[in-house]
Amino acid sequence: MGSERTEIRKRQMAATPESPGAAQAQLSTGNRGSNACCFCWCCCCSCSCLTVRNQEEERARRTSHELQAEGIPNCEESPAPTLEEVNAWAQSFDKLMLTPAGRNAFREFLRTEFSEENMLFWMACEELKQESNKSVIEEKARLIYEDYISILSPKEVSLDSRVREVINRNMLEPSQHTFDDAQLQIYTLMHRDSYPRFMNSAIYKDLLQSLSEKSIEA
Repeated sequence: MGSERTEIRKRQMAATPESPGAAQAQLSTGNRGSNACCFCWCCCCSCSCLTVRNQEEERARRTSHELQAEGIPNCEESPAPTLEEVNAWAQSFDKLMLTPAGRNAFREFLRTEFSEENMLFWMACEELKQESNKSVIEEKARLIYEDYISILSPKEVSLDSRVREVINRNMLEPSQHTFDDAQLQIYTLMHRDSYPRFMNSAIYKDLLQSLSEKSIEA
């Protein structure tokens, strides 16, 4: 009889489900395994995303630095203008553009109006005219086109469709005079539009007053 009871008790224990504590422990263990995998995946994903983001930010900083270093050429070297020269700038736009000091002062003003590309384009065309080597001419013409004529360039100058057609034809065989029509149009634009404002600007008036005071002191 005793042995039968022992056998029945063993069968009952075998048929009894796991205790809540054991089931919870097993579930907890399973969750830890799932969480560990999830954590590893999230961690890897986060690291990957951070790496990509850092690379993009670094590339943006480097591009910005390169544009600042290369995008805007330095001003022309020139002696400080005299009072007579600065007074002559008010007589005509041609006299202003004849001297490096005048072009530098005008460039400074154009920069405040976000139109410095007009002067840069005009100067690039003048430089192109001085070249005689065919390969150099072709390379400089290509750079001028990409920098100031292409609609994709942030420094694109404002030209009418007729002048653009002339440039496109000229680019088939670039020469020193590929951009002559465009240069004249931009020169006229600066003369009529920007030059009058420059003469009334603080940049010009302050320079004129400074030189006048120095002349009086001398």
